[in-house]
Amino acid sequence: MIHRVSIPLILLSALFAPLRSQDFNPITWEEYTLDNGLTVILHVDRTAPTAMTYCLYRVGSKDEITGRTGFAHFFEHLMFEGTKNIERGQIDKLITAAGGVLNASTSFDQTDYFFKVPINQLELALWIEAERMRNLVIDSIGVETQRDVVKEELKERYEGRPYGTLWDNVVKNTFSGTQYEWTPIGVPEDINRATIEEFLDFHSKYYLPNNACLVVGGDIDVAQTKKWIEKYFATIPSGPEAQRPTIIFPEQHGGRHVVVEEELTPLPAYIQTWYTVDFRHPDIYALELLDAVLSNGKSSRLYQRLVDTDQLALTASSFSVSLEKAGLFALFAIANTGVTTEQIEAAINEEIERVQVEGISEEEFQKIRNAQEASFTRSFTSLDGKLRNLASYSLFHANTALVNKEFDRYMQVTRDDIRRVANTYLRPEHRNIVVYTVPDEQR
Repeated sequence: MIHRVSIPLILLSALFAPLRSQDFNPITWEEYTLDNGLTVILHVDRTAPTAMTYCLYRVGSKDEITGRTGFAHFFEHLMFEGTKNIERGQIDKLITAAGGVLNASTSFDQTDYFFKVPINQLELALWIEAERMRNLVIDSIGVETQRDVVKEELKERYEGRPYGTLWDNVVKNTFSGTQYEWTPIGVPEDINRATIEEFLDFHSKYYLPNNACLVVGGDIDVAQTKKWIEKYFATIPSGPEAQRPTIIFPEQHGGRHVVVEEELTPLPAYIQTWYTVDFRHPDIYALELLDAVLSNGKSSRLYQRLVDTDQLALTASSFSVSLEKAGLFALFAIANTGVTTEQIEAAINEEIERVQVEGISEEEFQKIRNAQEASFTRSFTSLDGKLRNLASYSLFHANTALVNKEFDRYMQVTRDDIRRVANTYLRPEHRNIVVYTVPDEQR
């Protein structure tokens, strides 16, 4: 049982004091560009005797074409195979033997790689990263090895996992007819039939210093770090500016409805989405705060209505995604036993309409502002968060200084803005629906 307590407004004003951007310690950095076009950012953080290299390439699944998907994700794996000067399978071993950790990820718009090492192993990390940029080996052994790895990853993702295809169906339904309609992992058949020549062409097009940003941070000696970067990266040849596929979103004249029936679906699931805006649009801030109102915590509107009060769903949430050329807003719920997706849909739509008509309360507004402050605090204090932010604003916005201004943009959002974006983007005629149903034999 949840006990609701009425708090006097005077106490609320003390609990939820207005946030001030000056309370944040701004990130400091030094940025420059090598002659080959590689953007370099250096950030000093004396918190621990460690260093981190973060290399961001401006290439993701949206840079692929129909019939040849999954290439960016494939290279996330292939970049760990080996180089002309590093034997196959040794990159992981070199970093772990040095006491470091490593990882990589691929999204719709980017691929990134990082090493985190003791400060006395920074030169090793920089040398390996430069080797991958200059001398990556792309041969039949490596390609076939990684084909098997990707196949296994796909198998783990889709086989034996309820709702494992959910994200695939969501983006296909929302971004239909564009390069955003497939997820970064791609279509298995595309990787199976791709040739080495096609992989070589993709690599030569995107994995270039002039299509990347290298951020080095931690307890670094700036002068020495610059010397190592000059030594290992400066002579890597640049290439022509990448010619990317043109993305045109067709005008949507009605919602799309997809029904998915899979054997492993234990309970019905309901997802509705809308196409919204890219990450440069000013409305992304209000959309993210709308998302927080609907699903941030057990006191959020969706949880209270669908899970707590009406007990229609086991879980209910929303999320706002902003990409380089697109965005979506989604609401998701897994139905409770005996509950239909029609009941879920009706309750969700009522909650959306409440925001559109009534707006949100001052208490809700201050709560989500404080949650945003906590989120920013985390991203401003962790080394990897700072490096990721620096690289992203440099490479995608061409304005690294925005890293210290984002908080202000969230704080400029008003309650009226949140109501406005709910009415602007969450329109019934543009709603796209994906429903997971339980097979007849399991009911």
